Amino acid sequence: MKQAVAELRVDFVSGSVAHRLRFGGGRGQDLAKAMGLRAGKTPTIVDATAGLGRDSFLLASLGAQVTLIERSEKMHALLAQGMQRAEQEGGQFREIISRMTLLKGDSKDLIPALSCDAILIDPMHPERKKSALVKQDLRQVRELVGTDDDAAELVRIAIEHAQKRVVLKWPAKADPIAGVQKCTHQIRGKTTRYDVFMVG
Repeated sequence: MKQAVAELRVDFVSGSVAHRLRFGGGRGQDLAKAMGLRAGKTPTIVDATAGLGRDSFLLASLGAQVTLIERSEKMHALLAQGMQRAEQEGGQFREIISRMTLLKGDSKDLIPALSCDAILIDPMHPERKKSALVKQDLRQVRELVGTDDDAAELVRIAIEHAQKRVVLKWPAKADPIAGVQKCTHQIRGKTTRYDVFMVG
């Protein structure tokens, strides 16, 4: 019998997000380091490809003011619901959500009007060559938002407008995106790498 596919939802209160909140390692995490969260430094951040909002939530939990941009109508609605549920949970969750602002639209259009220290770009990653299936929720996100064929253009626009840095989150072993300048440095994890472009 085929397993029923669980409906995609954005959940900040339980599961992997809550676990990462409690045991993730704070500002020592690769993402936090890549985005420039250091002792005494908390940049303002735009998450240009919000998706499930997990990275934004983590960064907001570390004190950053984060603007999330999502262009998919359905994904934007799921994010709004997830943020509302976390806010209703109160306490720490409400405090984190208070640092998150959700915008709907295309980042390429919205970024020039926003002021921020750092921009995070996590485009839909290329299909894996290996047969191991991507986690189900990420497959569902791909079905909702499609592929990000304009990722290179988005990176270029972000580099023009970020005040301090742009971070491209990409599979550790994937080739660089064609048409994107060489990054300043990389932070490499087992499965993910962060290409950091220092600007300004």
